[in-house]
Amino acid sequence: MLINIGQRVRGCRGASSCDIPDRSGRFAPERVGSMLPAMTETTRNSSPSDDTVSFGFTDVNREDKAGLVRGVFDRSARRYDLMNDLMSLGIHRVWKDMVMTRANPQPGERHLDVAGGTGDLARSFLDKADRAARRRGQPATAQAVVLDINEQMLRAGVKRGLKPDHEGRIDWITGNAECLPLPARWADCVTISTGIRNVTNRDKALREMRRVLKPGGRFLCLEFTKPTTRGWEKLYDAWSFNVMPELGHWVAKDRESYQYLVESIRRFPDQESFKAEIEAAGFRNVSYTNFSGGIAALHVGWA
Repeated sequence: MLINIGQRVRGCRGASSCDIPDRSGRFAPERVGSMLPAMTETTRNSSPSDDTVSFGFTDVNREDKAGLVRGVFDRSARRYDLMNDLMSLGIHRVWKDMVMTRANPQPGERHLDVAGGTGDLARSFLDKADRAARRRGQPATAQAVVLDINEQMLRAGVKRGLKPDHEGRIDWITGNAECLPLPARWADCVTISTGIRNVTNRDKALREMRRVLKPGGRFLCLEFTKPTTRGWEKLYDAWSFNVMPELGHWVAKDRESYQYLVESIRRFPDQESFKAEIEAAGFRNVSYTNFSGGIAALHVGWA
């Protein structure tokens, strides 16, 4: 049975900073729609001090970043899916499908999608697990939790609605990747897609995702990374710095948020450096696959 950590379909529920459910699976206290300290991004090369974090190419006080990042996603939530399609020319959907193919969802499994936004990966996980169930003549029993620091993103996902056979099987929770409100060894599969770069303390978040995985569970992280050739990197820079913010201006009426997103990508570690971070967090057999010439990469690890 899925631990009741979210108000299903009709809304979002947040747990306080380090609430862990008791054996009955209940949280105390419960705060509907509560917000936790926002996920922020750690600089790729260095941090001037323990009191500052990066906000794009700017270093800001740690306590100020929460409101800044929350503002970015509050403003972009309504047009988030459309902007992803435009900025990536639809390729992000191919990437996400490849993530789910590697995840290999199975009937009866529990999926946690961290920084899950509007729930694309959770929906895909249930679809693929259900197809596997039908092939084997088993009931469709996989469950998913979509966790995101930003309530507006979750509400945009809830507003999209669910397939009839997904009803009651996806929970939505406002929560912090650095302090997941789940018991140890809860999930069979943990995913995070283009969200890890927005975390203040990546090591803490990675260790939390490792904690909630069952032994043998798999971790999959899709993130924008470093193009594999200098020529490709120059072309991508030209597209991202000149086109993406302008798309944000004309389509979402918000140039600044998309400028931040471009800059945050540039401050994220390269593929090998991030692989080392995942290994340091306790994952085994870590590997990565470059997508689209290294514009993005899928890192996979095992608990």
